[in-house]
Amino acid sequence: MDRLEGRVAVVTGGAGGIGLALGRAFGQAGMKVVLADVGPEKLEAATAELDGEGVDAHGVVCDVSELDSVRALHDATVKQYGAVHVVCNNAGIGAGAEGPMWEHEERDWAWAVAVNLWGVIHGISTFVPTLLAQGDEGHVVNTSSGNGGLAPLPSTPQYAVTKAAVVTLTECLYAQLRATSELVGASVLFPGPHILRTGLFESWRTRPERFAKARPRQTPYVTVEQLEEQMRAAGVEPHYTDPSEVAVRVVEALRSGAFWILPESENSDATIRARADSMLARADPAYLSEVPGGRGDKGASR
Repeated sequence: MDRLEGRVAVVTGGAGGIGLALGRAFGQAGMKVVLADVGPEKLEAATAELDGEGVDAHGVVCDVSELDSVRALHDATVKQYGAVHVVCNNAGIGAGAEGPMWEHEERDWAWAVAVNLWGVIHGISTFVPTLLAQGDEGHVVNTSSGNGGLAPLPSTPQYAVTKAAVVTLTECLYAQLRATSELVGASVLFPGPHILRTGLFESWRTRPERFAKARPRQTPYVTVEQLEEQMRAAGVEPHYTDPSEVAVRVVEALRSGAFWILPESENSDATIRARADSMLARADPAYLSEVPGGRGDKGASR
């Protein structure tokens, strides 16, 4: 995009973490920002925070797993600002299933797919027609993860499967947009290259009743602090990426038109090569226990 100043950006999952950082970075670039999130109180606080920093921000409560809710987000955005130019399908959850995947509840899968995959699909089907009809520059950014997008962490199948799907979905979107318009593009975002302290580990606090677990959880939910302890016990010192760094990369990608928003990282590159080598050799995926992600360092993960 040649110009960001005065343009309108929509960010789902915008009340905290990467989403809020994106809203702030867009505002600093002179954009008008619509933050969307499922939690009204956090959303109000986030919007007020950006307003206090001089960002023209507007908050809209939205559950991306419901198409009507995303359509309402679209309508509220157009009503507030008259247009939309950048859509960040960023909302995501960790399903928090426990035990081997064949013992996971169907609702664990249903919740993850509804938010992490259908949420992106809803954003595309709702906003892309408007981006194209405006006859102006526009861009879609879909948030994936190194966990699934590059290679899965076997202990988190719901998250990994949905984030892998986001990559393929965005590749298809890119190709179709290229064949349709010279003005509207797409990118896939891999937050990282290190651990991000976001609300992902506390997704269970906002789990809707329709996706509620059918049976009581047997073990406590893992916290980011416990993950850090596990990494240190394994001899791996955790490293961190601030969400603001991720947001800066997204702004740069919008200006350059880059598809892969994937920061340089030895861990990420090793994961990509190990997976590709396994496929080319038609070999078993032993890399799942050998690549940095399999040893506890989440690499380019969200």
